[in-house]
Parts: sequence; C-alpha cells; structure tokens
Amino acid sequence: MPRKHFTDSDRTLIWDQWQRGESLHQIAQRLTTRHSSIRQVLARTGGIRPPSRHRSARVLTLAEREEISRSVALGRSLRSIAEALHRAPSTVSREVRRNGGTEGYRANRADARAWHCACRPKLCKLRRHPMLAKRVAAKLQQRWSPVQIAGWLKKHSKGHEERRVSHETIYRSLFIQARGALKKDLLAHLRRPRAMRRSRHHTQKTANHGQLTEMVSIRERPAEVEDRAVPGHWEGDLLMGSHNSQIATLVERRTRYVMLVKVPSKDTKTVIDALIKHAYKLPRELYRSLTWDRGKEMGEHRRFTLATDIQVYFCDPQHPWQRGSNENTNGLLRQYFPKGTDLSGYSQAKLDAVARQLNERPRQTLDFDTPAERFQQCVATTG
Repeated sequence: MPRKHFTDSDRTLIWDQWQRGESLHQIAQRLTTRHSSIRQVLARTGGIRPPSRHRSARVLTLAEREEISRSVALGRSLRSIAEALHRAPSTVSREVRRNGGTEGYRANRADARAWHCACRPKLCKLRRHPMLAKRVAAKLQQRWSPVQIAGWLKKHSKGHEERRVSHETIYRSLFIQARGALKKDLLAHLRRPRAMRRSRHHTQKTANHGQLTEMVSIRERPAEVEDRAVPGHWEGDLLMGSHNSQIATLVERRTRYVMLVKVPSKDTKTVIDALIKHAYKLPRELYRSLTWDRGKEMGEHRRFTLATDIQVYFCDPQHPWQRGSNENTNGLLRQYFPKGTDLSGYSQAKLDAVARQLNERPRQTLDFDTPAERFQQCVATTG
C-alpha cells in the first residue's frame, strides 16, 4: 500500500476519531491506509491534539494590509492610513518597516510572513520555571500521578502561581517532547506508561476486541486433511514456559513429524515472522496448510498466508482436541520441557535436537515406524 499524503481535512478526521476513542486500525480503515501512518500523525504530539491555528483579533487582517498597500502606493502618510484603519500609527509604521518599507510593501507577502512568524515555539510553564519542573520530575520518579502532583502543589503553593501547575500541563509536557520540559524517561513512572496519550473515550472493549478477523474455520478444511491421506498439513500451537517464554510447536498430521520454532515473544508480529521463516525450510508440497487455535499470536495470519501461500485454519473455540496430534505432541514435549521451565534459554539448535529425538522415537500409531522415517518417505516421493 503506497504512503498516503494526508490533507488538512484528513488530519482533522484523524484527530476527531482519535478523540472519540477509535483505534489506530479503525481510523486507518476509514482512510484506506496503514495504521502506522495514522500513528505517525498522532505521535508527533504524543496523542494530544494540537490547537487549531487562528488569528488574534488584535492583529492586522489581510484586508487591512491591502488597504495599507494601496494607500502607500498613492503616497499617503502612515499616520493618515492609521486613522482610516482606526489603528495606532506605530502599528502601521512597524508593519510597513518590517515588510520592505514604503517602496517594497506587498500585502500578500506581508500577510504570509506574519502567519509564518506567529508559529514560533512558545515556552510552556515548566520551561519558564525550572525549579517547578524539578519538583514535578522528582514526584513522578516517586510514582506520583500528575493529578496527585498538581493537587499537592496547589495545596502548598501558598498563592504563588509560579509554584503550581495543572495536571494537564504535566501530561502535555511528558507526551509532547518538543516542549523540552520533562524527559521522556519519566513516562515509565506513570501508572500506565504509553508512548501516546489516549482519549478518555478510548476502550479496548470493542465488539471485535481480542478476536481474530478473516478466519477460515476448521470445518472448511478439505477432506484430504481430515483423513490424513495427503502429507503437508500441519497443526500448531505455542508451548508455554515460565517468565513469559514460549516455543512454537508444529506437527505434520500424516507422519506426526515435529518441528520446534524458537519464538522470542508471543506478540503476533514475532510469531508470524518466525513461522514464515521456518516455512521456507520445507518443500512446498510438504507444507500445504496449518491448523491453529484462536490465540492472539495468530492475529496476522493473513500476512503468513500471503507470504507462504499456506492456508491457515482455526479450531472452534475451546475445542483443543480438534488439533489432537499437536496436543498429544505437546504432552510428549513436557518430558523435555517440564512445566515451569524457562524456554527462553533454549537455542534453535537445541530445539532442533529435541525435535530430532522425538522424531526418532517409534510411534504405535505409525505401526512403530518413526515420524522421521515416514516423513523421509514423503520427501522422497515429492522429490
């Protein structure tokens, strides 16, 4: 999908939907773009909507500047121009002097310059009062919330405005790093450390939260998968260990051949990347489909299918026996990886050695052939 250029109306829509609590993916779908592109727009100001720019009622308007330009061209004095506009003479004098003088003054150019200069960065309160910023940072490091800090400062400020700050200013100084008042590291001390501030309307309890999309049910698997007549159809799952560790286990239905895949994390990107990389190790004829449960680790299953041309089928909810070969194999693997084992310390080479041992054990269901023997026969046939 090509990178999308966002118009002003697009950016307005992005911020409107974000403030209503919609997710990055929902907003991206509306604008037919990637959610990462939406995130880039929001992340520039930490998920906090920047104020819309507008002209102050006190500054000269374009119409007034055009009147100044016409009057200067006619040779009228700056004082008479000011009287006609009901402006102070000094206002007109400065306007003409900073924009080329009476000889070079142009209304459009002067107006554009004024709009550009009005966009200068302004120091926030915590930048103007470094000692106040230090006190706020110290309380954040003690895991005080911005609301607690703001309330405590207000109570002890004794009426001194420079000794107090609102919780909203603290949040903005944390999430909008361009302000330069509080270091980004302090975000880690918040109760919910995030890179961007969410809308008060944001919720993860949406209708499709925690559910995979575009799933193909196990009931749609071809008959050749069900009766194990054709090799190349696999069942998979994550075998969990302690300290949030896991490995991916894959079992070929016909031969019961096992492959183990090192997975550093169980987030969907990491799991899918590992499965894609491992899929390329087998001939296409020996990797036709994959059946998995409905775990969130398969959230990007469509990316796996597009990269490998391997269809993924999903079991019914709470029906682990629909992956019977994989469930049985995971039980056998507990001989090597007892519950409570930290699986993160096992290299891919060690996992391959365990899989080799398991594949060289005779299986009653294979008439006491080994999975390795049966799988090698399939390799020879396809070769």
